[in-house]
Amino acid sequence: MIAGNKDLHGSAPDTCDTALLLIDVINDFAFPEAELALKFAVPMARRLRTLKQRAHKAGVPAIYINDNFGRWQSNFAALVDHCSKSRGKEVSRLLAPHQRDYFVLKPKHSAFYSTTLDVLLRYLGAQRLIITGIAANICVLFTANDAYMRDYELLTPQDCVASNTEVENTYALQQMRTILKADIRSSSEIKLRKR
Repeated sequence: MIAGNKDLHGSAPDTCDTALLLIDVINDFAFPEAELALKFAVPMARRLRTLKQRAHKAGVPAIYINDNFGRWQSNFAALVDHCSKSRGKEVSRLLAPHQRDYFVLKPKHSAFYSTTLDVLLRYLGAQRLIITGIAANICVLFTANDAYMRDYELLTPQDCVASNTEVENTYALQQMRTILKADIRSSSEIKLRKR
């Protein structure tokens, strides 16, 4: 906890040693091979919605970390609106954020690179991160790498990440498990509690 300000002036009222990160799930899928990714992303989004509901009941904060789609002046509501009318509408609607959720805009692959995520996690008191989202072999993996270097305990539920192919997804999960010491058990096996 940072001395002086206990709650980011009311902007981060939660305190929990665990945080759920949802990476690039508000997504318009306007990229090459998007149809391949959607095939895996839609079922993943259904499972992630259940995990997020469990997290909220347990008092675990959810943090959406999203690309800006080259629109540096956009706000999160505008991104959600745009994506809910795009090719990625099913995923975006399944995982639509609630008012109590947090949002971090990211310019590159890692959720930590040039963002406010470090500060937010420090104020929340998070030590354990549940990293989920799209794509496991790119943005999820880069975020997990940076989280590992910051000494967070990592959970990357294998059923709550998606990539363009099963091979890419499996490879990324094995890298996180082996090198980053991430727990990759299924989301239904994760015990959520406010510690």
